[in-house]
Amino acid sequence: MHPENSATNADTAASPDSPVPLASPVPPVSPVPLAAPLSRTAGFAGALRQAVADGLLGEDRPVAGFLDTDGVRRSVSALREAFDAVPGAPVLHTFAAKASSLVPVLRLLAACGMGCEVASPGELRLAVEAGFTPDRIVLDSPAKTREELRLAMALGVAVNADNFAELRRIGELRPPESGSVFGLRVNPQVGGGSIGAMSTATATSKFGVALRDPGAREQVVQAFADRPWLTRLHAHVGSQGCPLELIAEGIAQTYLLAEEINETLGTRQVTGIDMGGGLPVNFDGEEDRPAFADYVRVLRAAAPGLFDGRYALVTEFGRSLLAKNGFIGARVEYTKDAGGRRIALTHAGAQVATRTVFMPDAWPLRVGAFDGEGLPRSGPPMVQDVAGPCCFAGDVVAHARELPELHEGDFVALYDTGAYYFSTPWAYNSLPRPAVYGFTHGGGADGRVRFATVRDAQTLDSVAAESGLAHADALTGPGRRP
Repeated sequence: MHPENSATNADTAASPDSPVPLASPVPPVSPVPLAAPLSRTAGFAGALRQAVADGLLGEDRPVAGFLDTDGVRRSVSALREAFDAVPGAPVLHTFAAKASSLVPVLRLLAACGMGCEVASPGELRLAVEAGFTPDRIVLDSPAKTREELRLAMALGVAVNADNFAELRRIGELRPPESGSVFGLRVNPQVGGGSIGAMSTATATSKFGVALRDPGAREQVVQAFADRPWLTRLHAHVGSQGCPLELIAEGIAQTYLLAEEINETLGTRQVTGIDMGGGLPVNFDGEEDRPAFADYVRVLRAAAPGLFDGRYALVTEFGRSLLAKNGFIGARVEYTKDAGGRRIALTHAGAQVATRTVFMPDAWPLRVGAFDGEGLPRSGPPMVQDVAGPCCFAGDVVAHARELPELHEGDFVALYDTGAYYFSTPWAYNSLPRPAVYGFTHGGGADGRVRFATVRDAQTLDSVAAESGLAHADALTGPGRRP
């Protein structure tokens, strides 16, 4: 793991009236050859076994998230190589912070040469603390407040406006000396994929200016004509469930709009295109499918002029960089039978696998079965449900899976959970946030798995504090009758 730079001191933390102090930027590290990886399943099995041996998983620590840091580096390299294969196209690759809002993970990505896409004041703060320089940060929040805009422009990060009203607000607040790049998000309205909630280019999407609505295209062209400082177009078609061809069609439409704006204005005012992210992830196996190279191939076919060097490109990938490089390990607390079905009650449920629990068909997870020492379970398959600790009947992460019989004290691994799952847990039932660890294989002479703490497990004291403990008497104390 890359060592962290010193964090910003508490006494210099940002107030609502002052810019966030910049942390020391993280210089990109020189690429180093990475050891040939084990299969992901084998690598994760080794990490889980070592985590049990080291006491990172056990009765007192029944759930944790794990991230393969060398795997992350390989994913970043694959992204770079896919775009570097097309000469002449300058690209800023940013990581979508929402996919893993953990400062050490963001700092690792900064050290790999990535930029950062943020969608809230909190994510902007995390990006600054992680060491991303302002010229490598893009703000895409769909509901930016005036204070959020002031802060972004004071820092000099790029800002993509979501709508015409926001453009007007930026014009009112924009200081003449601002170093920010400004863009406008458009919705090419090319349709949705198989998961509606992940499709952002439908006719009624909440994001961007709907290009096919009557008069909208003309308004966009006029918006650029009225604002010489507006130099970028932004679009994001969707992510999971969206085929590459649909994503590429949305970007192609955005490219054609950039060409139209520049031709109409008689100058190259639009100099950059932010293509968003959205590469879907294969949850059926451990291979990366589709690959970044597949995406570039489809994109080049749909919009070949996009790569001729006239436009600076920005990407905002998140899930596709991290998902397959992480897993959740959880202890089996009990097993029981109900209606002829075996149920394994574990400590990984909706609080860390929210999407899977509520949309199991759209977000299925592969599950590994391990014994109490962290060794892979063997034996004849048994149909079992793998359930979580949340107090509602639907808290099941895997339905009717054929797995070796699980027992009390065993462990399960939920694969492909390196993005979103353990990094943004849900506080249902006041369940504490799990610890998160980064790991590498063969980090020393003994070749054992090495761990580094990314986030400590949340304490019950912290749970109580977040639940208003300091204001316990606010509604019942003397003279308090709200």
